[in-house]
Amino acid sequence: MGKKRPRPRRSFTPEFKAEIVELCRRGDRSVGQVARDFDLTGTAVRDRVRQAEVDAGERDGLTSSEREEPARLRRENRRLREDVEILKRATAFFATETR
Repeated sequence: MGKKRPRPRRSFTPEFKAEIVELCRRGDRSVGQVARDFDLTGTAVRDRVRQAEVDAGERDGLTSSEREEPARLRRENRRLREDVEILKRATAFFATETR
């Protein structure tokens, strides 16, 4: 039997995510039913609901903004390291030019 091909990664608007969370919180549909209705995975919906509870202070954990900061700092660190590498190369180039 052939393996299932992975689903392509999709991105959703914050409004769509909030709507999914609201549908699950209302309680008239299960997480699994909401996932099927919107062609999402159950894990993705459960994770989104769990993160919304953390953001609202109903559950312990890192809020969305607390999760964004380390990622932002890693990106900035990578960019700065690239800048330093470029400056090192430029310095080496000009040092050989002046000899």
